[in-house]
Amino acid sequence: MMADKAKKQKLVAEKGAERQKLLEQIDGELLASMEKLQDVQDKLEKINEQASDEVLEIEQKYNEVRKPVYDERKEVIKAIPDFWLTAFLSHPAFSQLLTVEDQRIFKHLESLEVEESKDVKLGYTISFNFNSNPYFENPKLAKTFNFLDEGTIKVTSNVIKWKEGKGTSNGANNEKKGNKRPLEEKSFFRWFEESGDMGEMSDEIAEMIKEELWPNPLSYFHNEGDDEDFEEDDDDEEDKEDEDSKDDEDDQDEG
Repeated sequence: MMADKAKKQKLVAEKGAERQKLLEQIDGELLASMEKLQDVQDKLEKINEQASDEVLEIEQKYNEVRKPVYDERKEVIKAIPDFWLTAFLSHPAFSQLLTVEDQRIFKHLESLEVEESKDVKLGYTISFNFNSNPYFENPKLAKTFNFLDEGTIKVTSNVIKWKEGKGTSNGANNEKKGNKRPLEEKSFFRWFEESGDMGEMSDEIAEMIKEELWPNPLSYFHNEGDDEDFEEDDDDEEDKEDEDSKDDEDDQDEG
């Protein structure tokens, strides 16, 4: 009896040892596979880094190719009254950001430019060039975004030299009529006052200008997106009218 019990314990111990050995083997194989996978992933990362560097080189090359064409476009736009004001007001986001006073100022906007740094990884500058106007002295308002090594963004902009009785204060137009203070509105031009270290946060206004308005402002000037929506609305309205007319005819037949 005791011998059988000892034999049984020995078998259990042997099975336990075999299982432990199997688990160690599996763990070893899994670890080896994970290490191999990491090596493959590291190779892919190196290729991706190389690809990114080459894409940036190509982008820098074509920035130089685009520049004279952008200059040509700028000269053509000068002959179109209120071009940039219309383009901004036709943009779904900027149409909500420009106050009535901002729109008056935008009538003096001669040109808009987005200039990448020679090394596009370092940042870009957005410039608004104005004709002589009754609002401020600056012929140019510019905002520069510098991408730092630690992944943060440093923003610099020039100070707006408002003329007497003009300007913004807490988002309100400073111009007064009598003793009444105007209702406070956040002016688009407050954007130029926002500078300093942004950390890793992006600037939505800058991105919309750089990625949407600047590449093809003509599409917003034409307001193509809204035209398509308007046409779709017309089609829906016509379909609804046809359905209503058909229902009326069915009611008459039943009568």
